[in-house]
Amino acid sequence: MKTPLPRSRPCINWSLMLGILLIACASLGLNPAHADSRAGATLAQQGGSGISACVSCHGARGEGQAATGFPRLAGQPQAYLLRQMQAFADGTRKNPMMEPIARALSAQQMRDLADHYAGLPGWSAPVKTGSPDPAAAPGPRLATAGNWDKEIPACFACHGPGGAGIAPHFPAITGQPRAYTRTQLKAWQAGTRSNDSQGLMKSVADRMTDADIEAVSLYLENPAATGRSE
Repeated sequence: MKTPLPRSRPCINWSLMLGILLIACASLGLNPAHADSRAGATLAQQGGSGISACVSCHGARGEGQAATGFPRLAGQPQAYLLRQMQAFADGTRKNPMMEPIARALSAQQMRDLADHYAGLPGWSAPVKTGSPDPAAAPGPRLATAGNWDKEIPACFACHGPGGAGIAPHFPAITGQPRAYTRTQLKAWQAGTRSNDSQGLMKSVADRMTDADIEAVSLYLENPAATGRSE
């Protein structure tokens, strides 16, 4: 009697299996490479337990709201966004709306939201209209050159060319609502925001006058439209 030969295992074509998986994901509108970002998008759009939907204040595309001073989140560095949520949660950055929301977020939810907003397109300057207003000159000067008579460095020295931000920790500052920039500089002065590295932003804000703050906030909102009237 012959001993039966052991059955051979079927050969699996892993390339074929991967192709089938990708096709299945595509048919369902899924992208395996961006699975984590979907969780952040859902949280941003719908909120969760004890968490308001981010879009209600920060806009459908993270563009912020100029009228109310809610900041633009789209395109900011992931590490910066994560650090701000942690700062709201631990109280080193004060805001009556954001503090309870941040405390309700888990560490994973914070990462998901940071990934989501970091992956959205950042601000791009609209077409310039009008001619530069001499009254706005202090704003461009502070942003691009600073005021070394008062030991104020240029904003763009840390926040990058055009104020577009430098990852991981220096956010984009152009395209932010002027009310938001004004509020943050005042918060650095008052000490209600204290999550800056080595007190850098507080030291800058403390040297700025109210007129400096107004001028640079207006300029940074849209550097391409310094000719507009108030």
